[in-house]
Amino acid sequence: MAKWIHSTLVLFVGVLMLAGCASQQTVNRSSVINYLYPKGTDHKVETDIPNLTLPLKVGIAFVPQQSSYQSNSRVMSFNAISKSLSESLKLELLENVASHFRPLEYVETIEIIPSDYLTPGGSFTNLEQLQSMYDVDVIALVSFDQVQLSDENLLSFSYWTLLGAYIVNGQENDTNTLMDTAVFDIKSRKLLFRAPGTSKLQASSTFVSLDNSLREDSEKGFKLATEAMIVNLDQQLESFKQKVKAKPENYVVSSRQGYHGGATYWLIWLLSLSLISRTIFSRK
Repeated sequence: MAKWIHSTLVLFVGVLMLAGCASQQTVNRSSVINYLYPKGTDHKVETDIPNLTLPLKVGIAFVPQQSSYQSNSRVMSFNAISKSLSESLKLELLENVASHFRPLEYVETIEIIPSDYLTPGGSFTNLEQLQSMYDVDVIALVSFDQVQLSDENLLSFSYWTLLGAYIVNGQENDTNTLMDTAVFDIKSRKLLFRAPGTSKLQASSTFVSLDNSLREDSEKGFKLATEAMIVNLDQQLESFKQKVKAKPENYVVSSRQGYHGGATYWLIWLLSLSLISRTIFSRK
């Protein structure tokens, strides 16, 4: 009897040690660089001076997903985990960003562009097609990078039964998410500004509920990173205003017919500086 108990304990400890080594990593990623500058193309793109026509017509879209993979140290397979950001969640996140900036008086429209209209590696040719389709001049390209790591840990515990130990595996899950928005003037192909947002989640779950927990953490991670990105977009927009004020010769600011922008003093000032600067430079 003592020998049986000793053997069972040895086996139980061995199983726990094996379980403690099991891990899983899931990566979802998209890249503005790979979309605008696909492999085999020249990364040196000629840019012109941006002509910002007020009020702005803006498009916002996720760039095509670059890669998604899952690595697993366990022999037994996990159930399939969604490896891509769903279109419904993409549209929700884009609407959150768009609704924050729509009230700006110098923004006429913000069009949310579905992912199907962006071709992988479509580059600026694809952006020019979107410009024609959606009547936008500026586009905000959103990319993401999310890594989820799940490790079995000391949350694993056991019940003793008549047949021996019944092990319930616990999981500790980390979800790290980066969201990034790069704003381009389409015609000039000039990057105006960019802003990132990050989030980090740590959670625990049982092995049985791992899939659902990772899906929930993934969605929550994207939402939190988007909120952080919106804050940074506000800051970068203010920095961009200061950049235009400091170097008005690098930007052309004009207004659409019928637009006065009476409440946007800074834009009128920018327009005046831009006109004065171009006059001075033309005389030299």
